[in-house]
Amino acid sequence: MKRSHVRVFFVLLGITLLIAGGISPAQKKPLSATDLWKMKRLSATSLSPDGKLAAVVVTSYDIEKNQGQGDIWIIHTDGSGERRFTTGETTEGSPVWSPCGKWLAFTAQREGEKTQLQLISLEGGEAMELTDMPLGVSDPRWMPDGRSIIFSSPVLPGYEGELDSLKTELERRRKSKVTAKVTEDRFYRYWDHWLTDGYLVHLFRIDIESREVTPLMPGWDRHSSTSGGIEYDISPDGSQIAFTSLREGAPYDKLESDIYLIDTGNPGKVKNLTADNPADDFAPYYTPDGKYILYGRQKILDFYGDRVRLVRYHRKTGEKKVITESFDHSPSGWIVDEKNKTVFFHAGDRAMVSLFSVPLQGGEVREIFRGGTNRLVGILPGGDLIFMHQSNCEPDRICVVGKNGKGLRKLTSFNDDILSGIEMGRFEDVWFQGAGGAAVQMFILYPPGFDAEKKWPLLVLVHGGPHGTFGDDFHPRWNTQVFAAPGYVTALVNFHGSSTFGQDFTDAITGENGRKPFIDVMRAVDHILERGFVDERRMAVAGGSYGGYLASWIGTQTIRFACLINHAGVFDLCAQFGSDITSGRQRAYGGTPWEALENVIRWSPAHNMENYVTPTLIIHGEKDYRVPVGNGLEAYGMLKAKGVPARFIYFPDENHWVLTAQNSIFWYREFHAWLERWIGVGPED
Repeated sequence: MKRSHVRVFFVLLGITLLIAGGISPAQKKPLSATDLWKMKRLSATSLSPDGKLAAVVVTSYDIEKNQGQGDIWIIHTDGSGERRFTTGETTEGSPVWSPCGKWLAFTAQREGEKTQLQLISLEGGEAMELTDMPLGVSDPRWMPDGRSIIFSSPVLPGYEGELDSLKTELERRRKSKVTAKVTEDRFYRYWDHWLTDGYLVHLFRIDIESREVTPLMPGWDRHSSTSGGIEYDISPDGSQIAFTSLREGAPYDKLESDIYLIDTGNPGKVKNLTADNPADDFAPYYTPDGKYILYGRQKILDFYGDRVRLVRYHRKTGEKKVITESFDHSPSGWIVDEKNKTVFFHAGDRAMVSLFSVPLQGGEVREIFRGGTNRLVGILPGGDLIFMHQSNCEPDRICVVGKNGKGLRKLTSFNDDILSGIEMGRFEDVWFQGAGGAAVQMFILYPPGFDAEKKWPLLVLVHGGPHGTFGDDFHPRWNTQVFAAPGYVTALVNFHGSSTFGQDFTDAITGENGRKPFIDVMRAVDHILERGFVDERRMAVAGGSYGGYLASWIGTQTIRFACLINHAGVFDLCAQFGSDITSGRQRAYGGTPWEALENVIRWSPAHNMENYVTPTLIIHGEKDYRVPVGNGLEAYGMLKAKGVPARFIYFPDENHWVLTAQNSIFWYREFHAWLERWIGVGPED
């Protein structure tokens, strides 16, 4: 077997501290779940008009109180320092700079129960609350003249211009004793909440001086996205807004999205820019000169794994041109330089998220910076790129790099105090021969203190999606360093179906969810066993969502693993028609239960349980509408009925993810306890 290439990433964190007389290796400890929740997390960033400052939301968690709080920090982009800017008792978010650079607008909950739009001077002082929207405010953007701000807010159709009447209706609903939820829609709930109340997200404009609020989408009768938010951008002259919305409203039999245009001087006038494409169009962005709109396009309806093409639309001529047609990956977060010549973006590529550029007029896509996971790119005066960076051994930092990919420097140091006391495991990028002889990638994470002369237990992690990736990142929920820390060699397998390896590889499992991924995982294990440091009697597989499905499917096919862990996993493919999103399942499963039942149940763990004997930990949340909790209950019930050792953990207040600090720490503790019970910890003496 030929290996394409092997690249080893050595964890260098802490060397500088040691030289400076810091913490010695003997004093360091592996990363724990508690350490993970003590770290600050960075999110929304906004660059000032002159590029000298960046506002970033930094969230800290109080484990005892089981809650987090986000504050806005100001970062000097020349690397001269950082300072906390807001100190409110509630979370601040979505900071945006005024065109003059003297004001910062943001969202926060202050006086009332809902998050409202706030305005504060860069010189400091108390923030002014600008809005009193009945259902709160999100995603503010300044109009170019600096006199007004656009924001989004949920409303009931027909109440957009009658906010006092909307408050009255909301109060009536609050007092009602009727709790029934009624629908005739195909799309009626999303992730962890119901959509039957009829709220739709609309855009509004507020005049800063008069505080007058103007609805910009009167009569709009459909969801702007399945997630509940709204993507939009404002033209440089303020005359037009481009936004993404679903093409069809109730009963939402189809969920394709289009780009729509609003004339800000005539809000009732809306134009569909992308009606010619039967699949999704999204994420509009105006070039600085206002000449073009860039947006993303997919070609296959109801297939989220279809690669994204970056389209350039000429606003005067109507010409549309795909400028990344030869690029076999999916651009995201695109932005154009002030000279209107170059588009910068990030995209997943071979299990990492790298920075790229492409000429605005089209041409070759060029890789700028590779390594770890990089996103939220902006452009500084002079052309350097500012972005968020993380890797397997390092949480998010704000970094700067030249547009030629050279001169990387880090601007923030929020978690350096914690990281200086942590010993991270070594991370290795490996390729092996998978199903059909294809090259398949995985990362191997070696635990702290790893000695290749000893025999170690193996933990194989399989990602969700299935069109996702186990990447070089610092995941807040499935953190591989925490998994490996007690003493597990940990394999992160990017099997057939994974994204970032080209469209053909992503689409290779359509109609047969379990076949190639199963083969790939088995061959990944064989590859590691050939190296001689894993005890084949002490191996486990764990995964979440589709990864939980694959863990269960592995249990139906082999007894080579000592235990399995299934978090929020799909178990019964027929039952997934109770998911919040049912579009696209016919394509993924190779048919429907009413037309091709044999195709569906061929790859359904629930219908192939005869040989399943492997001890399994099953974890599920009640508010998981993506993989409804019945999947977990059915899996646990079948295993117990068969006499297979099984343990069930149920979170009544969590969704597809475990998001609260104490539940998360408990989750990791149970995860590790199950592994220790069946495969032990560390090498055997």
